[in-house]
Amino acid sequence: MSSSLNPEIDGHTYKRQKTDDINSSDPKVARRAKFEAVFDVIAEELLSYVKGEGMPKDAVEWYEKVLYHNTPGGKLNRGMSVVDTVEILKGRQLEEEEYKNAAILGWCVELLQAYFLVADDIMDQSVTRRGQPCWYKMPNVGNIAINDAFMLEAAIYHLLKKHFRQEKYYVDLIELFLETTFQTELGQLVDLITAPEDHVDLSKFSLEKHHLIVVYKTAYYSFYLPVALAMHMSGVEAKSAYDLALSILIPLGEYFQVQDDYLDCYGKPEHIGKIGTDILDNKCSWNVNTALKYATEEQRKILDENYGQKDSEKEAKIKALFSQEPISIPQRFEAYEKESYEKINGLIETVDEEGTGLKKEVFRSFLAKVYKRSK
Repeated sequence: MSSSLNPEIDGHTYKRQKTDDINSSDPKVARRAKFEAVFDVIAEELLSYVKGEGMPKDAVEWYEKVLYHNTPGGKLNRGMSVVDTVEILKGRQLEEEEYKNAAILGWCVELLQAYFLVADDIMDQSVTRRGQPCWYKMPNVGNIAINDAFMLEAAIYHLLKKHFRQEKYYVDLIELFLETTFQTELGQLVDLITAPEDHVDLSKFSLEKHHLIVVYKTAYYSFYLPVALAMHMSGVEAKSAYDLALSILIPLGEYFQVQDDYLDCYGKPEHIGKIGTDILDNKCSWNVNTALKYATEEQRKILDENYGQKDSEKEAKIKALFSQEPISIPQRFEAYEKESYEKINGLIETVDEEGTGLKKEVFRSFLAKVYKRSK
């Protein structure tokens, strides 16, 4: 270990003892452990590549830390959804090689997520992520995290080339990741210019603007991407099938992000793995946009004077205001959640399983994962 690196961020500390978990009698524990075991395989492949390029020992060790600190944590819903969706579409358990390929695609989604989060935390000056310090906040990291984010993204295309270059859908995978990345970055751009932390202007906010941000910043990569990857791997080729999947998954992704906004204010930090900072950070969240829509003149004045300020007392005033009539965020969220659930179920019922090669269960399983979640 190089003396310039802090042992607290040693990648080895993030490797899990998975043998017992894979054989666990709890299906959820065994399922996650099996998926995580594939990460160790691809991490070794990536580290072997770095070594093969003649990089010094401390660079290899650093990249290992980057991979293990930022990728395997979290709920892994995006990545494991690729595996789940392939299984549903094929209608059977996957053979060993099929599982490995589906899991690699899933980990590519998780690497994309890691890339976004490392960069996003720097832009937002966040403190915690997934119950631990943000990567740039770790000892001796700082702005090196910017390059680390790029290296997390680059890993995706190395893995796709290594494992899928021979497949007829290889170019489709490349294009899907590139397009989804661009869409997500467009959403991030609109978010950043609408709600810069150092200039609060609530007149720029609206529920319509919030819709645009969350569709591009979250829904494409969190919901459409995993399903579209599984569809390619399962031999679904018709453009109409991808259009149909998109029409269901984008509203589902919007619902997920509204939940996320709500939980930032009302969720417990030990459940969501971070301290909510949307109010302090001047975020264009569903909560504040709903408050703006229903606020009285006096309440609007309180919003303008206190929202987006780096002041815990002002944050407390906004939180108190959110629960007041006629704003009533908790009640309005409950109604929104019920309406969204019914709307998405209605869209799922339109799926023609025979004509598209899709299955309703793909979308039902996604909805089940996020409905009424608390983290």
